[in-house]
Amino acid sequence: TKDYNIMKITLNRTPEQLELIKAMASKNRDTAYSAQVALAEFIGPVVSEVINNAPTISNLFTPLQYNADDNPSLPLDLYYNIFDEDYIQVWSQSVAGGLPTNMVQPTASELKFTTYTLDSAVAFDRKYASRSRLDVIGKTFTRVAQEVLLKQERTSSNLLMTALAEAKNGKAQEVGDNMNVFRTNTADILVLDDLNKLITKAKRVNASWSGGTPTGARHGITDLIVSPEVVEQIRAIAYNPMNTKAATGITPTAATTAIPATDAIRNEVWKSSGITEFFGINIMEVLELGKGKRYNDVFNTVAAGQTYNKNNGGNATAFAGATSQILVGLDRSRDALVRAIAVDSDTGSEFNLVADDQFSIRQQRIGYYGSLEEGRMVLDNRALVGLIM
Repeated sequence: TKDYNIMKITLNRTPEQLELIKAMASKNRDTAYSAQVALAEFIGPVVSEVINNAPTISNLFTPLQYNADDNPSLPLDLYYNIFDEDYIQVWSQSVAGGLPTNMVQPTASELKFTTYTLDSAVAFDRKYASRSRLDVIGKTFTRVAQEVLLKQERTSSNLLMTALAEAKNGKAQEVGDNMNVFRTNTADILVLDDLNKLITKAKRVNASWSGGTPTGARHGITDLIVSPEVVEQIRAIAYNPMNTKAATGITPTAATTAIPATDAIRNEVWKSSGITEFFGINIMEVLELGKGKRYNDVFNTVAAGQTYNKNNGGNATAFAGATSQILVGLDRSRDALVRAIAVDSDTGSEFNLVADDQFSIRQQRIGYYGSLEEGRMVLDNRALVGLIM
């Protein structure tokens, strides 16, 4: 059984599974190894399913399966606006966790991308198998899933933040107005006006494949990836003033801005203490975002002095990870973030789990080795927008 929320793999205490686990500790080398292989074939797809269903940044990428022995490629003209310029930018990595590379490609070309292997090796004492300690066996495979998922997270965040930091669309005279990232009107404060303008920005850069209005009147943002502090400010809408303009349309003052949101909005936020959706946008809360946190530091590094305007234009300044934080908006309806994943031709599984044969009999240990081959790309940065708070 599987629990995706807490990343836990549990083996049921059925007679068949108890017999299989005990056989792994057999003194007969062939019997023990056959049992280890049988468990690997059984548990490998389970580990793969746990990894693929975990609510993480890694799984914001659309999976694209290909045969493990294939030389995969993507026809870029099917992913881009037919009125676009002849050359486009594609972000990818040649090694896991490496610096993402911006490749300039003709739209009418086949993109050959690089894949890499993410793996994990674990082992436990043979006595746990002889004693039918299913809890230990289950935690062993949970650790395999956790380690691979952690590597995927690091790889995904590097690629996502680099593509976002450099994303620009439009031909405005002011260069900063073309960036897909802009600042909140007031530092360290998020109000509805900032979120409203982020949605507008996403709509402007997120046109259809023909350059016009997309069908379905999409918002342009389906998911918003934020820190716990941002969710705290969204909850504060229940009791904080929200308006940014006086009733007559004049420049607001301290007296005219102290007007709360409507009762319906405040009551809805008040009842939803664990906010998962706001303004029709899914809220994804991650601890790695926020001042001084891992993903924030990644954006700070890859932004490398790039300046970003406020939401009302002008006042362009560089991102400072110690005093600012980035909010990431994403349109998942567009196949812009792609994760190419190799599939074993024999088993049909994305994750390959095998019995590790590195241990001798005198070591009294049972080991497993698991790996997957994947490659990640950002094909279209119009699906990414950002807000600096």
